[in-house]
Amino acid sequence: MPLSDTAIRKAKPTDKPYKLADEKGLFLLVTPAGGKWWRLKYRFGGKEKLLALGTYPDVGLKDARNSRDKARKLLANGTDPGEHRKEAKQADQAARANSFEAVAREWHAMKLKRKWTKSTADKTMTQLEAYVFPGIGHLPIASVKASQILSTLRKVEARGIAYTAVRLREVCGQIFRYGVATGRTEDNPAAHLIGAMHKPEVSHRPAITERREFGAFLRDLREATGYDPVTRHAAYFSMMTFVRAQEFRFARWEEIDLKAKEWKVPAKRMKTGKALPAHTVPLSTQALALLRELHDLTGHSPYLFPKVKGYGDAEVISENTVGKMLNKMGYQGRQCVHGFRASARSILSEQGWSREAMERQLDHKETDSTVAAYARSEHLPERRKMMQAWADTCDALEAGGEVVPLHGKTAA
Repeated sequence: MPLSDTAIRKAKPTDKPYKLADEKGLFLLVTPAGGKWWRLKYRFGGKEKLLALGTYPDVGLKDARNSRDKARKLLANGTDPGEHRKEAKQADQAARANSFEAVAREWHAMKLKRKWTKSTADKTMTQLEAYVFPGIGHLPIASVKASQILSTLRKVEARGIAYTAVRLREVCGQIFRYGVATGRTEDNPAAHLIGAMHKPEVSHRPAITERREFGAFLRDLREATGYDPVTRHAAYFSMMTFVRAQEFRFARWEEIDLKAKEWKVPAKRMKTGKALPAHTVPLSTQALALLRELHDLTGHSPYLFPKVKGYGDAEVISENTVGKMLNKMGYQGRQCVHGFRASARSILSEQGWSREAMERQLDHKETDSTVAAYARSEHLPERRKMMQAWADTCDALEAGGEVVPLHGKTAA
């Protein structure tokens, strides 16, 4: 007699395992521990075999019979259902290993190891996990279509962050190119999206570039004594050196050479990549005085700007710490930390310092890697004079004075 749900529910365990037969080779194995396992007995190639079909009640009687019938169809076509299942499992594992997300994570690890800074790597992975993986991450990379990528990125555009959507298209393109290079796919469908997405307007970070207005800002900064002293020192240091946030936030005391009057920023922390030498930042007399004051506050830490205790997991101040202070001072939308680079470049340019010296000091990327490696040390004598002139200029502007342009390249 075929099995019934009632008979299955009433089946009790005994000291030994026993079988409850259904039909066409299907039976339920009842174990001494109370487990109820579906099994299919069949013959293939002259040998008797068993195929597991799940456990009751997760797999009911009807589902077990459906699985049995599928297995019997495979047998009728000359296929061993057990081997078919193994092959399907292997194919699934291979698909998972070659999913877009798996390839993306492999690409990401490679980029972090070879070139990226940790902050760039973390930001990229956070965006992939938030916006891309939910849509196409589970798909085999070789099966992803341009329309699926576009649909995923359209949702990012709908959030009002069109720049992030464009950036993610570029990232996806790099992942697909890596997939092509490693033999996981033959096409880069992200390349077909060029021109299909909204191109966001370039939004420059706020910076004060008019001298008198910058002088007023400096006076406000000097009078902003109600803020955390480490944060104020961080603002001054970033303004005097006009480096990127990731470069000064993680600055270590061991990188400062007071005798040589310079700060060696490790290449791995620079935006232009790990393969280049350390970036030398000449330190003005004012910057050295600031560092001596700061040492009394944070000399106990390996970092110049350690985090305030109890806030976040990072060892140093967050990328928003100084920016929040500037906003509270009333400079939101007018001056930001990254904007100090534009402020310095604009005012120094008016004074006549050479473009080459400013570009080297700003550590702007050279397209030629050989030129870039040389450029880090190039113009250092001029840059030493320029950085001292920048500090003197800031003092003069803060005092309300006028700074006379140096005309041409006589500043060198």
